[in-house]
Amino acid sequence: MAHPSEHRLCSAGVLRGVLVWVSLFVVAYIVGRPIFWHSRDNSYAQSSCPPCDCDCDADNIFSIPIGFLNSSYSDCGKNDPDINEEMEKDRISLLSEELRLQKNVTDDSLKRTNALIMDAKKTSSHYQREAEKCNAGMETCEEARERSVAALTEERKLSALWESRALEHGWKDESRIYS
Repeated sequence: MAHPSEHRLCSAGVLRGVLVWVSLFVVAYIVGRPIFWHSRDNSYAQSSCPPCDCDCDADNIFSIPIGFLNSSYSDCGKNDPDINEEMEKDRISLLSEELRLQKNVTDDSLKRTNALIMDAKKTSSHYQREAEKCNAGMETCEEARERSVAALTEERKLSALWESRALEHGWKDESRIYS
């Protein structure tokens, strides 16, 4: 009789070898693609365009305020009068203008919030009045029900009294409604 491990399609060594080859292929694919594309881009860039000639001074880049630093377009907009006017403003006026704009936005937001609060108060007041009307109506209905129950009880007592008097005087009840 054969051993159960002899009936397998592959042995453990063959399976291990296949797994090693697959893992090597996956690693080569993951690592190799970026290297291939990077080297391919560099070879195209070197062959298709000459190196750029820049006449920019390296010290000139650091003279620009940090908030306006854009190294690729440092002289962009020099001929535009609107941009020149903005760039000529000093830092304090820019900050004060920013604060004024933020104050305007805050004021608008506060106005909207106050309007919403007033609307909510009006709606709440309206519903409160309606609830009070409903409660008053319920109390009126409850009082009317109590009065009708009392009147019905009194009417039954009176009916029973008249019935008992009629029976005393010889009346025969053939279709008695009340018990």
